[in-house]
Amino acid sequence: MDDEKPVLEQMTDAMSSAADATKEAAKTAVKKARKAAKKVAKKVMPKKKAAKKSKKAKKAGKKSSAKKSAKKSAKKAVKKVAKKKKKAKKSKR
Repeated sequence: MDDEKPVLEQMTDAMSSAADATKEAAKTAVKKARKAAKKVAKKVMPKKKAAKKSKKAKKAGKKSSAKKSAKKSAKKAVKKVAKKKKKAKKSKR
């Protein structure tokens, strides 16, 4: 301990250095865990050739899903409006 520095200042320095050390240790642990998870995922996932789809099939899937989502959102909007009208009628009674 330095006799020139106040005790409070020495304690804050020690605490901040300890906090930095734990933060760095946590970062390295997370990096190692992610790396291990990626290795496991590679082993578990099917081979690329079996998993690949043709480009046309992907595009067709994207188009149809976009149309479906548009229809769903329109239906949901109509239902919400109907609910709001019902609530407004009930509140007026």
